Amino acid sequence: MSVQMELHKIIISEMQDSQIIVLKEVDGERNFPIVIGSPEAMAIDRRLKGNHMPRPQTHDLLASVIQQMGGTIEKIEINDLAEHTFFAMIHIRRDGELLEIDSRPSDAIALGIATSVPIYVAEHVLNAVG
Repeated sequence: MSVQMELHKIIISEMQDSQIIVLKEVDGERNFPIVIGSPEAMAIDRRLKGNHMPRPQTHDLLASVIQQMGGTIEKIEINDLAEHTFFAMIHIRRDGELLEIDSRPSDAIALGIATSVPIYVAEHVLNAVG
């Protein structure tokens, strides 16, 4: 079972290579941080602030390719945690078929923010980080 989460906070430090996002439970109080790379953090931050680039960025491009191929992103799911590494799936519906695409959580979240789709986290992942 998965729990719907929202992007609660993004912490960007220009002095670090890694940045932090915090996901918070939509109907609860649980939250946890994920360390992500600077490019993904900047892409998420730009999208949240409504700053559009003159040319498509990687996550915009991927969203456009999925749409042009007849797909719809249904949700992003952080589905596992192993050896301090989070794993995610992008759930895409195309021609009635559900495709689950392996992804880094940072890329999945950046794509989810770009396309306004819900973010979910597996209950066992929340238990592991809690």
